[in-house]
Amino acid sequence: MDDLRLETSLSMEEIEENFKNFDLFSSMEEGLEAALAHHSGEEVPGLAVHERTLPDVNAAEVRKSLSLTQRAFAAILGVSCRTVESWEAGRSNPTPTARKLMYLIQEDHSLIQKLQ
Repeated sequence: MDDLRLETSLSMEEIEENFKNFDLFSSMEEGLEAALAHHSGEEVPGLAVHERTLPDVNAAEVRKSLSLTQRAFAAILGVSCRTVESWEAGRSNPTPTARKLMYLIQEDHSLIQKLQ
């Protein structure tokens, strides 16, 4: 870490001036409090929240529409057969990446040939 060098057009005095009244701990604390308030359902003014939307897919339906076994479907998705079994039984949920991949496959069955 001693070799880390950052390039800036600011002088050391300008950098010190910029951070003179900056309290890192207080800023972190405020951010955490805002996140907890948002998580509790409170509206937090000025808090930018980016909601991630994921496609709604049913692993069993996608697999069956392709006439694939759980083992073959798992191999295409790069997961274990037990993972697919668990998704289909409702014991666990696919990761966001797996959901997106299943959605793409559901929308375009020709992707299966590219993934096999």
